[in-house]
Amino acid sequence: MSRRRIGFWYRFAAVLCKPPLVVLLKREWRGMENIPADGGFITVVNHNSHVDPVAYGHFQYNTGRVPRFLAKSGLFKKGFVGAAMRGTGQIPVYRESSDALSAFRAAIEAVERGECVAFYPEGTLTRDPGLWPMAGKTGAARVALQTRCPVIPVAQWGANLLLPPYAKKPNVLPRKTHHVLAGPPVDLSHFYDQEMTPELLKEATEVIMAAITAQLEIIRGEKAPETPYDPKLVRIEQRRQATHTDRAEQQHALGKQGQEEGQST
Repeated sequence: MSRRRIGFWYRFAAVLCKPPLVVLLKREWRGMENIPADGGFITVVNHNSHVDPVAYGHFQYNTGRVPRFLAKSGLFKKGFVGAAMRGTGQIPVYRESSDALSAFRAAIEAVERGECVAFYPEGTLTRDPGLWPMAGKTGAARVALQTRCPVIPVAQWGANLLLPPYAKKPNVLPRKTHHVLAGPPVDLSHFYDQEMTPELLKEATEVIMAAITAQLEIIRGEKAPETPYDPKLVRIEQRRQATHTDRAEQQHALGKQGQEEGQST
């Protein structure tokens, strides 16, 4: 596989990050042959630990095609981290602002320049109780359909054992294994030449998430739940149950009040 120009900041980050990663994590990496040697493409990756962007970055750095991650805009603003984020060409995401779509424009431009853009399509750490991929957001599908670039589904497992989601301290011993499996490109061709409606993007996203989940099933040797965990649906159900509980408590209180008034007459 040919190696593209990586640049000073990526090599400097590698010098800093690779030694502790090698010490903390054994590696079982498969599917590097599915990472394109040339041309722009995107990778879509599951997210189950605050450590996994660095661990996954190590995997893809070793393929010679360094990823441009979409990351929170606040990381780009100050100090060494900001300089490193800018120097390595990461893409800032301005959430809840009028410039929120600029990340997708920048991702499209990067792909058209022949770069790799890495997406965490879940948008955040998975909240699935079994740490399976959740329902995804449509940004990766939007970029993929607009550029018609290869979409490489990547599953990873093991960084979450070193640092579980939302944990404050790592679980260093025994030494964990970081598994990565990159699959063949996702076939999205049947979505081409159609109007890019919310429904189309949602359907394409479901195909992408199913491909990531299939790779993770191979790594874990077990089947994922048939229906992906969807935080929006869970919140709706929680609000419905809370409303039902509130109404039941109000009815109970009114009934008790009526009994007390009846006894006092």
